[in-house]
Amino acid sequence: MSSRTRTRGVKAAANARTIRIPRQRGRRQEAFVVVLPDRSPRTRVLNAAGRLLWRHRLAFLPAGLAVLVLVLTAVLHVVAPWTGGVIVVVALLPLLWLTLPASVRQRLAPSHWQRTALKWAAASLAAVVGLWAALAIIFGPLAGPLEVLWFLGVLAAYGARAALRSTTSKEKTD
Repeated sequence: MSSRTRTRGVKAAANARTIRIPRQRGRRQEAFVVVLPDRSPRTRVLNAAGRLLWRHRLAFLPAGLAVLVLVLTAVLHVVAPWTGGVIVVVALLPLLWLTLPASVRQRLAPSHWQRTALKWAAASLAAVVGLWAALAIIFGPLAGPLEVLWFLGVLAAYGARAALRSTTSKEKTD
């Protein structure tokens, strides 16, 4: 290859980075120079925020789920407010299940009923969350005391997360 077609040096802007990939084996293989533009400060900040959010994604899980539920109830309130009645029925199903006689429950789903308090607590929590969602769909998620109840639910979720993390084994943190 003649020296006229081969570039001797690559000119790049002052704020650009260049990466030189050395010549590979084989015939007519030249070295490559890749010119990368410099990142803007906004890109650096967004990348740092993204890395921070990804590293601590489990810590933001309760808040993320709460915001998702808030947005979904707002959309359902606008699009189909009749779904609130369906959600009320679905929310009360766990409590109705626990009020069935023990013989029916064991026949339908045989299991050990030693943790009845935990099951009642879980069913009550599901009912409360479902009733809040139904009321938020019917009246709007920010109507009256529903926004305060939503915020208290987020705080309760973080409290439950902290309690569960303290009782479980410690994970390796980096």
